[in-house]
Parts: sequence; C-alpha cells; structure tokens
Amino acid sequence: MPLLELKDVSLDYGPIRAVDRASISVEPGEVVAIIGGNGAGKSTLLKGVSGLLTPSEGSILFDGQDISRLPPHQRVARGIAMSPEGRQVFPDQTVHDNLVLGAYARGLSDKALTAAIDEQFDLFPRLRERRDQPAVTLSGGEQQMLAMARALMASPRLLLLDEPSLGLAPLIVRDIFQIIRSLRERQITILLVEQMATMALKAAHRAYVLETGRITLTGTGAELLNDPKVRAAYLGVAHDAA
Repeated sequence: MPLLELKDVSLDYGPIRAVDRASISVEPGEVVAIIGGNGAGKSTLLKGVSGLLTPSEGSILFDGQDISRLPPHQRVARGIAMSPEGRQVFPDQTVHDNLVLGAYARGLSDKALTAAIDEQFDLFPRLRERRDQPAVTLSGGEQQMLAMARALMASPRLLLLDEPSLGLAPLIVRDIFQIIRSLRERQITILLVEQMATMALKAAHRAYVLETGRITLTGTGAELLNDPKVRAAYLGVAHDAA
C-alpha cells in the first residue's frame, strides 16, 4: 500500500486552478520527484500534501487514511514534515534552537533531544560548526541544510522537499543532492519538488512530470532521464540527441 496517494486532486487559488486532477503515489522508502517548469504547480502540490491548501476535488491518503481536510499540525503528528521553498528558517534563533523547534511535536526528553540533534549534526557537519550562530548569519546553502535538518528532527515518515536547490551555487547544490542520496540510502521516504530536473531524476526512484497543473508523464528516474521529450523540455538536450 502506498504511504502517500493523491487521487484526482485539484488545488485552487481562488478562481485559478493551479493543480488539476493530479494522481500520484509514494511507496515507503521511495524518493519520488516532481519536475516541471516555473508555474507548473509543483510547490502547490506540496502545499496540498502538507495541509497548507485544501483540495477542491479529489482526496489525499496517507497510510490509507484520508487526510484531505486535516490541518497541517495534525499531518505533522501523523508523520509528514516539510522543508519549504526559500528555506524559511527562524532567522534570530540559533542553529541549535531551530533544531529544537523542529522536534517540538515529539515531546522528547532532554537526553533523546540531544541524541536527535547529534544525529542531524552527523548528517550535516557544517551545522555542528555553526551550532550557536543565529540562522540569519548562515549562507544560503547552510540555511537549506538547516531547513532540511529541522524537518528531519520531526522524525517524519514522509519528508517533503520543496526546491532544495533554489538560489544555491552549483557546488552547494551538489552537496545538497549528496545528502538527499544519503537519505535515500537510509530508506527515508521523500517527495521531492525540484526544478533541476537532471539532479532530481538521478536521485529519484520514480518521477512525475507536471505541466500547467497536470501530470503528463511518469516513470522511473532513469526512464525519464532518457525520454526524448523530457530531455528536450527540461534537460536542455535536443530530441535528436537522445
């Protein structure tokens, strides 16, 4: 049974339909990517999964239960955590305190909380070095790492990553995707929205192409990497080069 399943989900901003009858599934332990151009509805789709938007049509199932109308905090309690687009760390709080806030819903003991923070510092060594710095003083890449670590502090069953490469230098993007591959090896279930299609498809077990709010193509990451239409539209490769 899929851990996450969207069935004919539509999401609207007032009269504007941003996602139109999208159906996707994510199996436990999978990394599933959503790729597409600007304005395709990728981030909107994650807002629907996280509870920031309520579907106007269709249903969202998590572990077989309909969560379409649940508020965000109840979805977090069920095991859904999000690293949002633009990072959105708490700028005046230290790295350490941002991580503490990420684990708030778990109600950990002091010992368990320290262990959970140490686990994130092992995964993100740069954050250990900047433990006591306010988040606002971090580089963009370090803030992205902090946003991901904060989400992981919730010990999610499903991690939502919204444009983790956005605005980052190529070398930092490489580091971020190395971390995503490390999470994949740990069999952490991830739904990844990403504009850098090549990196996303290489990291994903499966992927969906979203165009103007509609799912137009699906397959394994490798299949879509070699699909002529995907290569031409998103990978900067001409059709005849495939």
